[in-house]
Amino acid sequence: MGIHTLDIKALMAKYGRFALLIASATLISACSNTSTMPDNNDLAVEPFEPQSGSFEPVNATQASENEAVNTQSFQLATNHPREYIVKKGDTLWDIASLFLKDPWFWPEIWQRNPQVQNPHLIYPGDILTLTYVNGIPRIQVARATENGDIIRRESTDAGGRKVVKLSPKIHRQTLNEAIPSIPADAVRQFLTRPRVVTQDEWAAAPYIVGSDDAHLILGANNKVYIRGKLDKERSRYSVFREGGQLVDPDTDELLGFEVIYAGEVRIHKYATPSSGVLLKSSREVLIGDRLLPTDKSAIEQQYFPRLPDDYIDAKIISLFDAISSIAKYQIAVINRGSNDNLEIGHLLATYQAGGYARDHFLDKTSRDRGDEDKLEILLPDERSGLLMLFKVFDKVSYGLVLKSTRSISNGDRADKPR
Repeated sequence: MGIHTLDIKALMAKYGRFALLIASATLISACSNTSTMPDNNDLAVEPFEPQSGSFEPVNATQASENEAVNTQSFQLATNHPREYIVKKGDTLWDIASLFLKDPWFWPEIWQRNPQVQNPHLIYPGDILTLTYVNGIPRIQVARATENGDIIRRESTDAGGRKVVKLSPKIHRQTLNEAIPSIPADAVRQFLTRPRVVTQDEWAAAPYIVGSDDAHLILGANNKVYIRGKLDKERSRYSVFREGGQLVDPDTDELLGFEVIYAGEVRIHKYATPSSGVLLKSSREVLIGDRLLPTDKSAIEQQYFPRLPDDYIDAKIISLFDAISSIAKYQIAVINRGSNDNLEIGHLLATYQAGGYARDHFLDKTSRDRGDEDKLEILLPDERSGLLMLFKVFDKVSYGLVLKSTRSISNGDRADKPR
């Protein structure tokens, strides 16, 4: 029952300020009874409104106690989706690129929930929804049940907008079912091939001295004889040929020798000389090629490219199996390695050196004064791509190009994205 203005005036006239206090309490009680607080289990996140620009993560007073606070800013990708259903064949890098301008910020927009703790474990059938929490974009995940079902409850908010709540049940899945972070096949073929050795390591390696049919050029299924010390606990070796020297362009320091992968050999008899059979070859195997232990490294499927802690100011010093330039899913070598705190998975931006532009509008007076040097203006470097390190040695590293906007060449700079 409401209280009218005339009633309040009458009460004031008769009982004074005490009546005003009673009336105020009654009004507050009446208003509170007209609405009910939603149960926590029925809360749904409002659908986001398309926005663009830079978002700063919330400060400690805005964030929940369990939510990490990051001081770096990130931007949503142009035309990012509102909702995305993960499909077989997707990669986490490509999905992150759909939502974010800089995909490595993926963990920053991840909405933690009890069912999905790891932002790098995404499975086919998962529904990713972009919402806003305290004005900050967040990705929420609905995981399908074993039957592939996801319970969807729709309602409308006070503004008439549709609110969708996704309520899946817990479904146990193995790590092998998760989509890969990057295309594994793009790197797997290169894992055993790039190798950097010292001059002493190369000189000490056993080598092929001949074959059973006296051929100079060998291939799969040929029997070969090997001279040098072999590990009897190891039956399989990789065959390499001497490549070029890797030299730091800034200091002229010899960083190591790049050797070229040729094939695989299985040792059948350890003697002087030892004998074995070529299992496969990616190029012709020659007399004099050397044997090195097979690298059993495997691409990590469940990990995501991340930024290094520091800027490194590296340069591309070699292009693997390329002549002048490379693009997406090709390999580049840089003149920095573990000695510079680089690790497998670190993400670097590549920069094409800026050229020179001639200022044709410099006035004649300046030219007469001899200021010819001002006619040439050095243009800034331009980002050309993104490189993920997948093999790191002491002084050099190999990286896979995940993105390229222009050709990437020898001498281009590589550094932490700015």
